[in-house]
Order: sequence, then C-alpha cells, then structure tokens
Amino acid sequence: MGGLRELAAPFVVPGPAGVAVRTRLKGLTAGDEKVLRLVGDHLGSLASRDLKACCAAGQDHGSEQWAERKRTLSVESSSRWAGSITKATHDQWALARRGQLAHIQNLEAGISTITHRLSLPIGQKGGKKAPGGYHSRQEWFAKSRRLHVLDDRLHAARADREAGRVCVVRGGKRLLNTRHHLDAAQLTEEQWRARWQAGRRFLQADGESGKKFGNETIRVTPDGEVSLKLPAPLAHLANAPHGRYVLAGRVGFAHRGEQWADRITANRAVAYRVHEDTGRGRWYLTASWTIPPARTVPLDAARAQGLAGVDTNADHLAAWRLDTHGNPVGEPLRFGYDLTGTARHRDAQVRHALIRLLHWARRHGLAIAVEDLDFAAETTREKHGRRKRFRKLISGLPTSRLRARLVSMAAELGIPVIAVDPAYTSRWGAQHWRKPLTSKTRTPTRHHAAAVAIGRRALGHPVRRRTAPPPAHRSDEQGHRTVQAGPAAPGREGHRPRIPGPRTRSVRAGRGGKAVDQNAQHRSGRSTEHESWQQDSLPLSL
Repeated sequence: MGGLRELAAPFVVPGPAGVAVRTRLKGLTAGDEKVLRLVGDHLGSLASRDLKACCAAGQDHGSEQWAERKRTLSVESSSRWAGSITKATHDQWALARRGQLAHIQNLEAGISTITHRLSLPIGQKGGKKAPGGYHSRQEWFAKSRRLHVLDDRLHAARADREAGRVCVVRGGKRLLNTRHHLDAAQLTEEQWRARWQAGRRFLQADGESGKKFGNETIRVTPDGEVSLKLPAPLAHLANAPHGRYVLAGRVGFAHRGEQWADRITANRAVAYRVHEDTGRGRWYLTASWTIPPARTVPLDAARAQGLAGVDTNADHLAAWRLDTHGNPVGEPLRFGYDLTGTARHRDAQVRHALIRLLHWARRHGLAIAVEDLDFAAETTREKHGRRKRFRKLISGLPTSRLRARLVSMAAELGIPVIAVDPAYTSRWGAQHWRKPLTSKTRTPTRHHAAAVAIGRRALGHPVRRRTAPPPAHRSDEQGHRTVQAGPAAPGREGHRPRIPGPRTRSVRAGRGGKAVDQNAQHRSGRSTEHESWQQDSLPLSL
C-alpha cells in the first residue's frame, strides 16, 4: 500500500454563482432584423479592433491602457457599449492565456514521457507507475523525431507566453477551419459566410443595478418590450426618444420568469445578449444575472440518509443507492445518453439523463456522490501510448458538461452533490464488490461496482468489504476480521435473520423457531431458565 497516492477528502460541491435563461425573439419585422444586424456588425468591428489592441499590448495592458481603449471606443458607440466590449475582450484574453498555459503543460508532459521511453531499451516492459520502452526500432525513431517537434512547439509557446501573445479567433476557430471543408460540413459558401458574420457580431450589454429595469443599453420591460440604445453612427435609425430602437416583438421567459421579473422590477442588474441562429433563421435573447452563493450543506448532513454513488462513463451514468453504513440497497440503475450528432442533441441527451437521475434521488431523499474528474492532462497520446480506444474513451467523456449541468440542476432541486477523489474507484470496486453483488437475477457491471466504491468513499467508509486476513495456521493468531462494523454501529451484535424452512435434513419445515436465541438452547455456559432446574456452580475449593 505504500505506493498508493494519498486520497483527497470528499467535499460538498458549492452551487452555481449565476443564472442564464434564453427565449426567442418572436414577431420581428424585416426592419428589426436589419437594424440588429447593422448594430451587431458595427459593434463587432469595434470588438475585433479592441481585441487586436489588447493582444498587441501583451502583458503591459493595465487599468490605464484599459481606460484609454474604452475612451477610444466610446466615440464610435457609447460609454456603456464600450464598457461591455472592453470587459468581453479582457475575459477572452484571460481565457486564451489559461488555454495557453494548459497547452504548455500538455507539451511538457508529452516531452517527459517520450524522453523517458527513449532512454529505455527497445521492448522493455513497463509497470503501473511508468511506461516501458518502445516496441520496435521504427517506433523509437518516429518518436525521437516527434520529440524534436514537441520541443520546438514548447519553446515557441513559452516565448509567446513570456511576451504576452495569445491566439484568439473571434467567431471560433472551428468555424474558421470549416471554411476549408465545406463539403464535409454540408454547407455552401453563402451559408458559411452567414454563420461567420453572425458569430462575429457583438450584441451584449452588462447590467447596472439602480438603473431602469437593470440595464440601460438593452432594456426589457416587465411586459416584454425590448429596446436598444443605438451607437452614435447609427442613431438615425432610432424609432423612439433618446436614440433608442424598440423591437416590434415581445418576449417572455418561461423558465425563471418570476425571478427575472422580480429583478427588473427592483432595478437590479441583468445582462442581455442577442444572437442569431442562421441555421433556423431565428433570433434569441439571453438574460443572465449573478445570484448569492447558496449555503453549502455540511458533509455529515448531506450523507445522513445515505446517498447514490454515480459513475460517469462515455455513454451512461451508472448509479447505485447506499445506506449510511455503505451497503448497496436495491438494484443498480443505468441512465444512458447518446453523444453522437449535433451539439444540441448531445446537450439534450446529457440533460435528460441528469433529470432522470436527480428525480430518482429526490424521491428517495438521497445526495449524489460523483468523482471529481479532470481529464485536462489525460488526453495526450503520449501518456497512454498505443491505447487508442482508451484515449478516445477519455476524450469522449463529457466531464465538464456533466459537472456544470449536474451542479446547477441539483442546486435547483436542493440535492447536495459530494465530490470524491477518483483514484482507484474502478479497480477497487471491481475487485471487492462486483462478484459479491452478482446473483442469478442480477449481473452488475464494473461501472456499477465503481459506483458503490464512489458512494462508500463519499460516506467516509473504506472501499473494500469486510474480509478476513490470510490465516497463518490453525490457531486464532490472525485475530478478528478487518474492516468490520465499529462498536457504535447499531445492530452489530444482533441476531442474524432466520431463513424460513429446514436447516438440515433432520429438521422439518416450521421448526427451529428459536435457532437464533442462544439462551433458549441446552448448551454449556448458557442459562435455561425455562426449565424447572438449574445446575449449581462448582465450589472453588475443589
């Protein structure tokens, strides 16, 4: 056991810090759509210019440089539009910096693995902690060339990070690369151009507490009227006083509509974003606001009534209910989802699987125990070598999507989520729980056994079952069983339940009703008070 790493303690996951709801902009006229496109294109060009200036400044941009960029943008838009643009630029630059650091760490891990394997003899087998040498001379030569490629990439990435240079594509790198593969994407050049322009538009404004309806730039009234503050060059398009344009359609939020109405009635900040879905030919409005962090339930209270251990997989969630003592209760459950197809289909599949899981947990009053998974450093092909199927499996796990969805949806239903260390759960679960839980009518998978291991770790119990140490000889030198119930566990000294029917061939059915009562039987050292006589103890003088 000395080679195992130290396990992190389980903890209750805090709830979300913000809310976002979306609705469709219905009833728009051709003039409304034209104005929205003109405003979005104009502000998008300003956002591109600001992002270029921010990236060119590198690490030298600070509060003074930020204020100067905002003053420059205010001349061609407004102070509020300029504030939203500069804030979005800063967030995008910071996200690119975090991605750049993750890329450098990935390159360092790949170089370390290749260097180690090149130093070993060809064909040498590896162990559980370190990989072995390469299988052939050809593979060794190919990896030696790849080592130089990765080393050059690492030097270039480090130089960019020290200089503060980042690579950002407004509109998305994936959509940009789709331009060279229109046939595979089943798009025409006009359709791709429409998506590209829609992705580069900027139509979002931050909220302001104390202002009318919580936002002066994009304003939504309680009755659903939507209006925009037009930039200075487009002020001639206004159809309302003070340079505003009012859309013809009305909006309403079906989800969290009461919360949204309470906020705008109290003039609390609400941020809005307008975007176009060119594939459907629709416009959408997204409202978002921050919420105070929910009070986290103590860990002991979260697991007071037992919990449900959940194992995350590439195509399903394996769950099993556990009582407070860590014993599996009921039957294992499987909540499947299909991650093929479009992004909307994948998101809907994950959401539906989580809904079924959470509704089942709420019916039984259970908390949810999941692994604190993070595969950011596990997708490199150098770590797992030729195990392409395993690398593809890890890359296909929707860890971030599941984590975000589960936390937000569980917070709405008031279900605590407990995160545990994922180390050895699959291995120890299959080793200690898969075979004992298998019966003639039930064949649990290794994923269900891992769910049991996750639940026991969240409850504070060891993963392995109560087992006896290997006997040295016929005496009782080995002592009691390990991992047994503690002295405070209720019922640990109770009788075992009687199994109906005969125990042996000599006992007929219906007999043996007092088999578990040791005092009711004629045995040495046991009182038989139901008899009319009782043996006296021997005198000490004998």
